[in-house]
Amino acid sequence: MLKIDVETERGTLLNGVLFSSDKKAETVVIAITGIHGNFYSNPFYYNIGDTLTTGGIDFIYAQTNDAFGQIQTFNVKTQTPELIGSWNEDFNYVDEDIEGYLKFAHKEGYKNIILAGHSLGANKVIYYLSRHHDKNNVSHFILLSPANLTWLMKNVTEREKQIILEYVESGNENKILPFYFMGWVECIAKTAYQWLFTPTLNNVHVEADGDFSQAEKITHTGAMIIGTYDNFTYGNPAGFLSNINNHMPTAKENKLIFIQNTGHTYQKKEQEIAEDILKVVKEWEEK
Repeated sequence: MLKIDVETERGTLLNGVLFSSDKKAETVVIAITGIHGNFYSNPFYYNIGDTLTTGGIDFIYAQTNDAFGQIQTFNVKTQTPELIGSWNEDFNYVDEDIEGYLKFAHKEGYKNIILAGHSLGANKVIYYLSRHHDKNNVSHFILLSPANLTWLMKNVTEREKQIILEYVESGNENKILPFYFMGWVECIAKTAYQWLFTPTLNNVHVEADGDFSQAEKITHTGAMIIGTYDNFTYGNPAGFLSNINNHMPTAKENKLIFIQNTGHTYQKKEQEIAEDILKVVKEWEEK
Protein backbone atom coordinates (compact mmCIF):
# COMPACT_ATOMS: atom_id res chain seq x y z
CA MET A 1 0.00 0.00 0.00
CA LEU A 2 1.17 3.49 -0.84
CA LYS A 3 -0.31 6.68 0.58
CA ILE A 4 -1.04 9.21 -2.13
CA ASP A 5 -1.96 12.90 -2.13
CA VAL A 6 -4.26 13.92 -4.95
CA GLU A 7 -4.46 17.58 -5.91
CA THR A 8 -7.81 19.14 -6.75
CA GLU A 9 -8.38 22.13 -9.00
CA ARG A 10 -8.85 24.38 -5.95
CA GLY A 11 -5.54 23.18 -4.53
CA THR A 12 -6.84 21.00 -1.70
CA LEU A 13 -4.94 17.75 -1.29
CA LEU A 14 -7.09 14.65 -0.86
CA ASN A 15 -5.55 11.64 0.84
CA GLY A 16 -5.87 8.22 -0.75
CA VAL A 17 -4.16 4.85 -0.75
CA LEU A 18 -2.91 2.94 -3.78
CA PHE A 19 -2.89 -0.87 -3.68
CA SER A 20 -0.50 -2.04 -6.42
CA SER A 21 -0.20 -5.48 -8.01
CA ASP A 22 3.23 -7.10 -8.48
CA LYS A 23 3.25 -6.42 -12.21
CA LYS A 24 2.32 -3.19 -13.95
CA ALA A 25 -1.48 -3.19 -14.10
CA GLU A 26 -3.49 -1.85 -17.02
CA THR A 27 -6.68 -1.54 -14.95
CA VAL A 28 -7.38 0.37 -11.76
CA VAL A 29 -10.54 0.57 -9.68
CA ILE A 30 -10.99 3.92 -7.92
CA ALA A 31 -13.39 3.72 -4.95
CA ILE A 32 -14.86 7.03 -3.78
CA THR A 33 -15.62 6.86 -0.06
CA GLY A 34 -18.88 7.87 1.58
CA ILE A 35 -19.45 9.99 4.67
CA HIS A 36 -17.20 8.65 7.45
CA GLY A 37 -16.55 5.72 5.09
CA ASN A 38 -12.91 5.29 6.00
CA PHE A 39 -10.74 2.21 6.54
CA TYR A 40 -11.79 2.04 10.20
CA SER A 41 -15.53 1.99 9.62
CA ASN A 42 -15.38 0.13 6.29
CA PRO A 43 -12.60 -2.49 6.53
CA PHE A 44 -13.84 -4.18 3.37
CA TYR A 45 -11.59 -1.78 1.46
CA TYR A 46 -8.61 -3.87 2.58
CA ASN A 47 -10.22 -7.02 1.20
CA ILE A 48 -11.00 -5.32 -2.10
CA GLY A 49 -7.50 -3.90 -2.44
CA ASP A 50 -5.71 -7.14 -1.57
CA THR A 51 -8.00 -9.27 -3.74
CA LEU A 52 -7.82 -7.05 -6.81
CA THR A 53 -4.04 -6.74 -6.70
CA THR A 54 -3.72 -10.51 -6.39
CA GLY A 55 -5.72 -10.64 -9.61
CA GLY A 56 -3.44 -8.14 -11.36
CA ILE A 57 -5.69 -5.10 -10.93
CA ASP A 58 -4.73 -1.99 -8.97
CA PHE A 59 -7.04 -0.32 -6.48
CA ILE A 60 -7.29 3.23 -5.14
CA TYR A 61 -9.05 3.91 -1.85
CA ALA A 62 -10.16 7.47 -2.65
CA GLN A 63 -11.05 9.67 0.29
CA THR A 64 -12.97 12.81 -0.56
CA ASN A 65 -13.97 15.60 1.82
CA ASP A 66 -16.04 13.59 4.26
CA ALA A 67 -14.26 10.30 4.95
CA PHE A 68 -13.77 11.59 8.51
CA GLY A 69 -15.41 14.28 10.59
CA GLN A 70 -12.24 16.37 10.28
CA ILE A 71 -9.18 15.86 8.06
CA GLN A 72 -6.03 17.94 8.38
CA THR A 73 -4.66 18.57 4.89
CA PHE A 74 -2.90 21.22 2.82
CA ASN A 75 -3.74 23.58 -0.05
CA VAL A 76 -0.95 23.75 -2.62
CA LYS A 77 -2.33 26.92 -4.20
CA THR A 78 -2.61 28.99 -1.04
CA GLN A 79 0.31 27.17 0.62
CA THR A 80 -1.68 26.95 3.84
CA PRO A 81 -3.00 24.10 6.00
CA GLU A 82 -6.68 23.23 5.56
CA LEU A 83 -9.19 21.45 7.76
CA ILE A 84 -11.77 19.58 5.71
CA GLY A 85 -14.25 16.85 6.60
CA SER A 86 -17.92 16.05 6.93
CA TRP A 87 -18.17 19.16 9.11
CA ASN A 88 -17.76 21.54 6.14
CA GLU A 89 -18.16 19.48 2.97
CA ASP A 90 -19.35 21.40 -0.08
CA PHE A 91 -21.18 19.26 -2.63
CA ASN A 92 -20.17 21.73 -5.35
CA TYR A 93 -16.72 20.09 -5.30
CA VAL A 94 -17.90 16.57 -6.20
CA ASP A 95 -16.75 16.79 -9.82
CA GLU A 96 -13.47 18.37 -8.82
CA ASP A 97 -12.66 15.71 -6.24
CA ILE A 98 -13.38 12.83 -8.60
CA GLU A 99 -11.43 14.53 -11.39
CA GLY A 100 -8.43 14.74 -9.08
CA TYR A 101 -8.32 10.95 -8.71
CA LEU A 102 -9.00 10.36 -12.40
CA LYS A 103 -6.15 12.67 -13.41
CA PHE A 104 -3.85 10.83 -11.00
CA ALA A 105 -4.81 7.49 -12.56
CA HIS A 106 -4.26 8.76 -16.10
CA LYS A 107 -0.82 10.10 -15.15
CA GLU A 108 0.02 6.65 -13.79
CA GLY A 109 -0.72 5.25 -17.25
CA TYR A 110 -3.74 3.03 -16.60
CA LYS A 111 -5.61 2.06 -19.76
CA ASN A 112 -8.84 1.09 -18.01
CA ILE A 113 -10.19 3.21 -15.17
CA ILE A 114 -13.22 1.89 -13.32
CA LEU A 115 -14.95 4.45 -11.13
CA ALA A 116 -16.54 2.98 -8.01
CA GLY A 117 -18.18 4.50 -4.97
CA HIS A 118 -19.66 3.26 -1.72
CA SER A 119 -22.70 4.77 0.02
CA LEU A 120 -22.63 8.55 -0.54
CA GLY A 121 -19.57 7.91 -2.72
CA ALA A 122 -21.87 5.98 -5.08
CA ASN A 123 -24.19 8.99 -5.25
CA LYS A 124 -21.16 11.10 -6.14
CA VAL A 125 -20.27 8.70 -8.95
CA ILE A 126 -23.84 8.92 -10.29
CA TYR A 127 -23.64 12.71 -10.20
CA TYR A 128 -20.27 12.71 -11.98
CA LEU A 129 -21.25 10.23 -14.70
CA SER A 130 -24.49 12.09 -15.40
CA ARG A 131 -22.29 15.00 -16.48
CA HIS A 132 -19.30 13.25 -18.05
CA HIS A 133 -19.62 10.63 -20.78
CA ASP A 134 -16.09 10.04 -22.07
CA LYS A 135 -15.42 6.28 -22.12
CA ASN A 136 -11.68 6.95 -22.43
CA ASN A 137 -11.78 8.77 -19.10
CA VAL A 138 -13.88 6.16 -17.26
CA SER A 139 -14.39 2.64 -18.64
CA HIS A 140 -17.14 1.37 -16.30
CA PHE A 141 -18.73 2.12 -12.93
CA ILE A 142 -19.35 0.13 -9.77
CA LEU A 143 -21.97 1.42 -7.33
CA LEU A 144 -21.82 -0.13 -3.86
CA SER A 145 -24.87 0.48 -1.65
CA PRO A 146 -25.93 3.94 -2.87
CA ALA A 147 -27.21 6.17 -0.06
CA ASN A 148 -30.93 6.86 0.12
CA LEU A 149 -30.94 10.45 1.41
CA THR A 150 -34.66 10.30 2.18
CA TRP A 151 -33.94 7.56 4.70
CA LEU A 152 -30.95 9.43 6.11
CA MET A 153 -32.99 12.62 6.61
CA LYS A 154 -35.82 10.93 8.48
CA ASN A 155 -34.44 11.85 11.91
CA VAL A 156 -33.92 15.53 11.12
CA THR A 157 -36.72 17.36 12.94
CA GLU A 158 -38.74 20.27 11.58
CA ARG A 159 -37.21 22.51 14.24
CA GLU A 160 -33.71 21.50 13.15
CA LYS A 161 -34.59 22.25 9.53
CA GLN A 162 -35.86 25.65 10.61
CA ILE A 163 -32.61 26.40 12.44
CA ILE A 164 -30.55 25.43 9.38
CA LEU A 165 -32.61 27.74 7.17
CA GLU A 166 -32.34 30.57 9.68
CA TYR A 167 -28.55 30.22 9.82
CA VAL A 168 -28.20 30.23 6.04
CA GLU A 169 -30.63 33.08 5.45
CA SER A 170 -29.00 35.26 8.14
CA GLY A 171 -25.49 34.87 6.69
CA ASN A 172 -24.34 32.35 9.29
CA GLU A 173 -23.98 29.47 6.83
CA ASN A 174 -20.45 28.71 8.04
CA LYS A 175 -21.49 28.46 11.69
CA ILE A 176 -21.49 25.08 13.42
CA LEU A 177 -25.02 23.89 14.17
CA PRO A 178 -26.04 23.58 17.84
CA PHE A 179 -27.02 19.93 17.29
CA TYR A 180 -25.66 16.87 15.52
CA PHE A 181 -27.09 16.74 12.02
CA MET A 182 -28.86 13.42 11.36
CA GLY A 183 -28.08 12.71 15.01
CA TRP A 184 -24.38 11.99 14.42
CA VAL A 185 -22.68 14.62 12.22
CA GLU A 186 -21.24 17.86 13.58
CA CYS A 187 -21.32 20.31 10.69
CA ILE A 188 -21.87 23.86 9.54
CA ALA A 189 -25.28 25.08 8.38
CA LYS A 190 -24.23 25.28 4.71
CA THR A 191 -23.33 21.59 4.61
CA ALA A 192 -26.59 20.54 6.31
CA TYR A 193 -28.54 22.77 3.93
CA GLN A 194 -27.01 20.99 0.92
CA TRP A 195 -27.88 17.59 2.37
CA LEU A 196 -31.48 18.65 2.90
CA PHE A 197 -32.40 21.01 0.12
CA THR A 198 -30.18 20.49 -2.93
CA PRO A 199 -30.58 17.72 -5.53
CA THR A 200 -26.84 17.26 -6.07
CA LEU A 201 -26.54 13.90 -4.30
CA ASN A 202 -30.22 13.16 -3.69
CA ASN A 203 -30.28 11.03 -6.83
CA VAL A 204 -31.48 7.54 -5.79
CA HIS A 205 -34.83 6.60 -4.31
CA VAL A 206 -37.01 3.74 -3.22
CA GLU A 207 -39.99 5.32 -4.97
CA ALA A 208 -40.29 4.61 -8.69
CA ASP A 209 -41.42 8.18 -9.34
CA GLY A 210 -38.47 9.80 -7.52
CA ASP A 211 -36.10 12.20 -9.25
CA PHE A 212 -33.85 9.94 -11.31
CA SER A 213 -32.81 12.65 -13.77
CA GLN A 214 -29.13 12.00 -13.08
CA ALA A 215 -29.33 8.22 -13.54
CA GLU A 216 -31.23 8.79 -16.77
CA LYS A 217 -28.23 10.64 -18.23
CA ILE A 218 -25.62 7.97 -17.50
CA THR A 219 -24.22 6.40 -20.68
CA HIS A 220 -21.57 4.19 -19.07
CA THR A 221 -22.18 0.54 -18.24
CA GLY A 222 -21.30 -1.01 -14.93
CA ALA A 223 -22.28 -3.02 -11.88
CA MET A 224 -24.36 -2.26 -8.81
CA ILE A 225 -23.94 -4.10 -5.51
CA ILE A 226 -25.97 -4.15 -2.29
CA GLY A 227 -26.38 -6.29 0.80
CA THR A 228 -29.77 -7.93 1.25
CA TYR A 229 -30.01 -6.51 4.78
CA ASP A 230 -29.20 -2.91 3.76
CA ASN A 231 -31.43 -0.84 6.04
CA PHE A 232 -31.28 2.33 3.92
CA THR A 233 -33.92 0.82 1.64
CA TYR A 234 -36.98 0.40 3.88
CA GLY A 235 -36.61 -3.37 3.71
CA ASN A 236 -36.31 -3.82 -0.04
CA PRO A 237 -32.64 -3.66 -1.15
CA ALA A 238 -33.26 -5.64 -4.34
CA GLY A 239 -36.12 -3.38 -5.36
CA PHE A 240 -34.07 -0.30 -4.51
CA LEU A 241 -31.17 -1.34 -6.72
CA SER A 242 -33.42 -2.50 -9.54
CA ASN A 243 -35.30 0.78 -9.40
CA ILE A 244 -32.07 2.73 -9.90
CA ASN A 245 -31.02 0.49 -12.76
CA ASN A 246 -34.40 0.73 -14.47
CA HIS A 247 -33.85 4.46 -14.94
CA MET A 248 -30.48 4.04 -16.67
CA PRO A 249 -30.21 3.90 -20.48
CA THR A 250 -27.67 1.08 -20.02
CA ALA A 251 -29.95 -1.01 -17.75
CA LYS A 252 -29.84 -4.17 -19.88
CA GLU A 253 -26.04 -4.20 -19.93
CA ASN A 254 -25.52 -3.50 -16.23
CA LYS A 255 -24.92 -6.20 -13.63
CA LEU A 256 -26.83 -6.30 -10.33
CA ILE A 257 -25.11 -8.18 -7.50
CA PHE A 258 -26.82 -8.99 -4.21
CA ILE A 259 -24.66 -9.97 -1.24
CA GLN A 260 -26.76 -12.23 0.94
CA ASN A 261 -27.32 -11.72 4.66
CA THR A 262 -25.29 -8.54 5.15
CA GLY A 263 -25.93 -4.84 5.44
CA HIS A 264 -24.71 -1.48 4.20
CA THR A 265 -21.02 -2.10 4.97
CA TYR A 266 -20.93 -5.85 4.18
CA GLN A 267 -20.09 -7.12 7.66
CA LYS A 268 -18.83 -10.72 7.58
CA LYS A 269 -19.04 -10.68 3.78
CA GLU A 270 -16.02 -8.47 3.11
CA GLN A 271 -14.17 -11.14 1.13
CA GLU A 272 -17.22 -12.16 -0.84
CA ILE A 273 -17.78 -8.65 -2.15
CA ALA A 274 -14.08 -8.34 -2.99
CA GLU A 275 -14.22 -11.54 -5.05
CA ASP A 276 -17.42 -10.41 -6.80
CA ILE A 277 -15.74 -7.13 -7.78
CA LEU A 278 -12.67 -8.97 -9.07
CA LYS A 279 -14.86 -11.28 -11.14
CA VAL A 280 -16.81 -8.49 -12.83
CA VAL A 281 -13.69 -6.41 -13.51
CA LYS A 282 -11.98 -9.42 -15.07
CA GLU A 283 -15.01 -9.94 -17.32
CA TRP A 284 -14.74 -6.35 -18.51
CA GLU A 285 -11.02 -6.75 -19.14
CA GLU A 286 -11.60 -9.78 -21.33
CA LYS A 287 -14.06 -7.99 -23.62
